[in-house]
Amino acid sequence: MINKRLPGSALFLLTVSLAANSAAAQAKPLTAREVIARIQEHVGIPWMQQTVDTFKAGNPDAEVKGIAVTMMATLDVLQRAAAAGQNLIITHEPTFFNHQDKPDDLDQKDNDPVLAAKRAFIAEHGLVIWRFHDHWHRMKQDGIELGMAHALGWEKFQDSSNQYLFAIPETDLEHLAGDLKSRLKIRVMRVVGDPKLKVNKVALVPGASGFAKEARALEISDVQVLITGEPREWETVEYVADAVTEGKPTALIILGHIPSEQAGMEECVRWLKTSVSEVPIEFVPAREPFWTPGK
Repeated sequence: MINKRLPGSALFLLTVSLAANSAAAQAKPLTAREVIARIQEHVGIPWMQQTVDTFKAGNPDAEVKGIAVTMMATLDVLQRAAAAGQNLIITHEPTFFNHQDKPDDLDQKDNDPVLAAKRAFIAEHGLVIWRFHDHWHRMKQDGIELGMAHALGWEKFQDSSNQYLFAIPETDLEHLAGDLKSRLKIRVMRVVGDPKLKVNKVALVPGASGFAKEARALEISDVQVLITGEPREWETVEYVADAVTEGKPTALIILGHIPSEQAGMEECVRWLKTSVSEVPIEFVPAREPFWTPGK
């Protein structure tokens, strides 16, 4: 409480000093570590001890100038982020070509040139990279699935008891694949199954979820199509191909890993802005790497 009996000049100086201290406190730089602490506070689930959601490069106590959220921290993404003045990169997938971001096979070589160049760019531009994978998937509603459903306009078709299932208006496999390709702006898509197969129940299991989860989705009664990102060809692809040969009404649409989860990290930007407002946050999409000859 300010003492009103102070002389006018002293009271003025005290008021100015308090205002200056308040402004200094408000201007305190936001660090990368503080941003991540807010994420941990707002995910709504206990933070796991064993997780890939950790810092991968840079100084966690560096001041954040801007945040780039991306599906995959490719060198192209890092270059665009650095050019835009964004030094904290929040990525869903690995940066260093390995799920744990520990590319032992490359590190055992004598200064692998691709890995070395990427690390050098990160260091030169003072980038801080943190991965947001496990907890974004494990939130009450999977953040990736939420964003993908939004991008496809499928929220109203989503099963209330299983967020990965959708009852869509009846169409055929060819038109469904074409609609997905158009909405998600995919250059290269692969499909297994009869183009004329009538479908109205689909399972959307993005990313590289593995054969067990993909097969379980296809075993659900009345699911005709599995939409996924990156299945192994000698597992899920062969399984669906055999089912088609057996005459079963089954199909597989392979979006590619990046297109299958990209919109989920765009959703992450909207979510992150509810708890971080001091610095700009932007979505930096990872570019699909594939192309088709003759296109």
